[in-house]
This record gives sequence, C-alpha cells and structure tokens, in this order.
Amino acid sequence: MENWIGYELHPEAPPAGKPLASICPGPDADRVLQSLRAAGAPYGVVFNRIEIVVNSRLALEASEFARDRGRFTEIHTRLFQAYFREGQNIGEKPVILGLLRELGLDENEFNAAHEQGLYLPRLQRARELGREYGITAVPTFIINGKERIVGAQAYRVFQRALENHSGRLGE
Repeated sequence: MENWIGYELHPEAPPAGKPLASICPGPDADRVLQSLRAAGAPYGVVFNRIEIVVNSRLALEASEFARDRGRFTEIHTRLFQAYFREGQNIGEKPVILGLLRELGLDENEFNAAHEQGLYLPRLQRARELGREYGITAVPTFIINGKERIVGAQAYRVFQRALENHSGRLGE
C-alpha cells in the first residue's frame, strides 16, 4: 500500500528559505543537481537549478488540506513542479495560495485551517516517524516497515526491493 507522509526536512529554515550553498557548499550543490537530473531524465522529470532550500511546513500543511479533500496527488505533483521545475518558493504563503487556487481548492478554508494549526499534529507525527525510521533525506521510501530507499533511485532499485519483500508483505 502506498502512503505518502510529508516529512519536514529542514524545519529550521526561515519562511523565506535559506541558500542551498549553506547546506551543500560549492561543488556539492552541483553534484546534487546533477544527480537529480540524471535520476529524473529517463522519466521526463526536469530539475532546474535549486538556489533556495525552503521551509516546507506550509506546503506540507497544504498537502494535508488537499488530502482531506481527496486531492493529495494533485497538490503533491503541483508542489513538486513548482519547486523543482519552476523554482518557486513553496514556503511562501502567496505561492501556496496561488497553487491551491490553481487547483480549485478554497484558499480561505486553507487559511482558516492554517490559522487554527489544524494540520500541525499530523506534521509532528510525521517528524516522529521520520526519527523512528532514521530519515535524513527526502524522498525516503520505507518498504514493509523495514527497508529504506533514500533519494531518487533507478526503477530497478525499487523493483529489487519489492521483489525481496513480496513474500514478506504480511509480516
């Protein structure tokens, strides 16, 4: 069963984000981008240069808001495109509101939920799960509650892992 859980990787980042170079200095940032591009290319996934590491809390709240309305996949895909392809700062409220509006989701309802902190307990639980599983990067895929696949990996990596666990899914 597939279950996406929004994990806030850099909760310390200010709302405006922080330069990627402060996390991955110099050539490390270039290597990260090259790796992303190489992993995405076979699937038509394009990654533009990432300059800012955003605080994803607001985007994760918007994802939970959309999940409650049966629209999680749409917002998840749109947030991914906005950040990685278009270079938008998905930590900024006007960007999030624009994406919600674009998908036909009620921004006033989202604002009310955000102001009430409605989705913060879910995000806290996701952080706790992340600590339990030793999450240090996103995406991280957990298979059968045990095996971790970290980052954008080739299809064959997932295929092997799923084959290894196919007989043990009921464990």
